[in-house]
Amino acid sequence: MIDISVHDIKKAFEEGNDILSGLSFDVNEGERVGLLGNNGAGKTTLLRLITGELTPDEGAIAVPGYKKIGLISQIPSFPPGFTVGNVLRMAFEKLESIESEMETLHKLMAESDDPAVLRAYDDLAFEFDRLGGYDTGFELNRVVNGLRIPNQQMEQSFQSLSGGEKTRVNLARLILEKTDILLLDEPTNHLDIKAVEWLEEFLGRFKGTALVISHDRYFLDRTINRAIEINKGVAEFYSGNYSFYVLEKRRRLEEQLEKYNREQVEAKRLHESADRLKQWGTGNKYLMRKSFAVRRRAERAVTIDKPVKDRAIGAKFSEREFRGDELMTVRNLEKSFGGRKIIDIGELEVLRGERIAIIGDNGAGKSTLAKTIVGELKPDTGSVKRGPSVRLAYLPQIVGFDYPRRSLLDTLVHELDVSPQTARNKLGAFMFTGEDVFKAVGDLSGGEKSRLRLCMLMNDDVNLLILDEPTNHLDLQSREWIEEAIGKYGETLVFISHDRFFINRFATRIWELEDGRLTDFIGTYTDYRNSKAEKTTSEASKKEPATRVKPKRKTADAQKELRRLEREIDSVEKGLAEVRRKKEEYSSDYEKLMDLDGEELEVQESLNRLYDEWGVVAESCPETD
Repeated sequence: MIDISVHDIKKAFEEGNDILSGLSFDVNEGERVGLLGNNGAGKTTLLRLITGELTPDEGAIAVPGYKKIGLISQIPSFPPGFTVGNVLRMAFEKLESIESEMETLHKLMAESDDPAVLRAYDDLAFEFDRLGGYDTGFELNRVVNGLRIPNQQMEQSFQSLSGGEKTRVNLARLILEKTDILLLDEPTNHLDIKAVEWLEEFLGRFKGTALVISHDRYFLDRTINRAIEINKGVAEFYSGNYSFYVLEKRRRLEEQLEKYNREQVEAKRLHESADRLKQWGTGNKYLMRKSFAVRRRAERAVTIDKPVKDRAIGAKFSEREFRGDELMTVRNLEKSFGGRKIIDIGELEVLRGERIAIIGDNGAGKSTLAKTIVGELKPDTGSVKRGPSVRLAYLPQIVGFDYPRRSLLDTLVHELDVSPQTARNKLGAFMFTGEDVFKAVGDLSGGEKSRLRLCMLMNDDVNLLILDEPTNHLDLQSREWIEEAIGKYGETLVFISHDRFFINRFATRIWELEDGRLTDFIGTYTDYRNSKAEKTTSEASKKEPATRVKPKRKTADAQKELRRLEREIDSVEKGLAEVRRKKEEYSSDYEKLMDLDGEELEVQESLNRLYDEWGVVAESCPETD
């Protein structure tokens, strides 16, 4: 069944400047489709057309009327005073309406034994159960904790949230609403790695259809099974995830280039034949007509334009030679804000050539650590010492310029002390060409500012490069440009990132910050994840009861042991019942619920072990009549 049908869509915002020009494709029920293309290709415009927020100039979009669509990038307006909790509970409006009707019918049933009322109540009860009405508390808790929405935020005004926080809450609401078709426009923005992984797992279980725009290649690899690239207003199709798309696009480009070259050779041969026939055919009408016909064949021989490869950054970091392996040492480093200890690190040593990824949840202190390393922040205690020949360059998460009204060209001329032509060459290597060089640096997008700052950093003799979220705000092509430049840099790299594709490509060492403490792991990000998974599995297996050897007991001892176990089982069962009672009591306190969930699991495991032990002992007792 087709969930989304896009047929010959055209859309322009300026006369003669089509964003989409004849776009057509279908999305089947249950598919996970990634929308790819450069910034400005029309991806977000397409999602707004699908929701009906925009109307196409030509063409049609069809979505089954009974299917519910949710767009993540679009934040609805809510009544003044609405809290985060109010917004999330909107997902259960239909269930609350059914529950209200059930309460009304229940009162009628107490006053009358009309079978029609009983049937109506049974029908509503069945629908309430089918829609998960008895599990709303559990579902709300699961989604809120998965997306890491803090409990204290539940009573906060929705309007007071940041843009990223609003996006996160709206994503939670749409998930809770059981949306049939999810349109996700950069859903991983403002999410930390754990929340992104939770979203990936959710999409893996999601039975509906998803159309995804994302610059997170790792996320795309793990969630989509098909890619549609919008290029010059039309669609190109790839039947796989992002990695398949990259390989297949390269293969198609090489195939087109080979075909183009064959056509050019053939066209050249025909043109040369036509020229010879024309020379020979002076005064001969037959040869002149044949010359004309051959020239027409030469023109028809060329069927495609020359394929153009995406332009790559043509620059690399200057690297300063460093003598000795030790670049930097960190000792007894502590930093607190508002009474909360953000960083508490004993001792670390950074060696030449290492590539260290700093990871952790939002607010874990990653940027604080980077700023402390570069000297922007002073530690409360401890020290960061760099070797005497270290030359450091730092790209902050938010890039600013001292003179925002200066043009890109003037900024480079003044700050790098180079000639205008040298500045133009450097800017051109970073994809700033033509009239772009005269833009004011303050008018650049976040991604463009990062690209410009990297262009300036590459002028220095750097042997310690520290980057804070270097791929934020960049489209896929720009991320690949930046990666190419960093790939050419052979010295020490320390970087903060939520981009797992980027981390996996460059990191040879992982620093994970959690509650101020730092876990130091030598290896790639894949190695690190595998190590954590193995550790989790090992800890879980230790909790499982070992295989028991059936003991040999005397009958009297066995009976005594059985009675002891039965008393203990009775006590633990009462404890389990008490935990479950508390879960009902604290049903709206999500942090307390998480603690009780863990307690319930532990008590249940204890009970299971007692049951196992009781079974073994019971087998050793003789049967009695």
